[in-house]
Amino acid sequence: MVKAQVDCTIKTLLCQQLGLSPEYLETRIQTIFLDGRPVDDVNSATVMEGSTLALSAAMPGLVGATLRKGSYYASMRSQISYREMAPSKSPHKGMILLKLFNFILKELGPTFLKQGVWINGKDISDFLTRQSDDFWAGCEAATVNGKKFDLDKLLDITWEGKHVFLQLMPLINRRQ
Repeated sequence: MVKAQVDCTIKTLLCQQLGLSPEYLETRIQTIFLDGRPVDDVNSATVMEGSTLALSAAMPGLVGATLRKGSYYASMRSQISYREMAPSKSPHKGMILLKLFNFILKELGPTFLKQGVWINGKDISDFLTRQSDDFWAGCEAATVNGKKFDLDKLLDITWEGKHVFLQLMPLINRRQ
């Protein structure tokens, strides 16, 4: 999860708050779901407190083409597409669940982990234990709730029942 100004458009959230370029949003992120509904217009879809925002690069096949923002086939999903709603309040700080898929996960995941994400204790334990040696080889440091931790000790801590702010710092010169 990420903390951000909510009751704003998807474009405002992603570009002005989370630092994505408008070109990346336009060309690379091809499929967007807001609270389980496909989105065509990032300038009118409002992200609210507790929203789930899912981002994906282009997906293959007819389903992928149908779900893609602004798709020629969007009319085939008109019953499930996001409908513009007026913001419930003025913009304010809140939490949203951000889900990244396929190439978007590979490209943006490290950036979000470096900036920090809020994660439930059970999920952090599951996440950390599933990571490969390559993942850990690419990490230089970890910070949990503002406190530095040895990478080796992260797996030994019981996170269950906690909500933590996790930051993972990549090795600076890992790949050149």
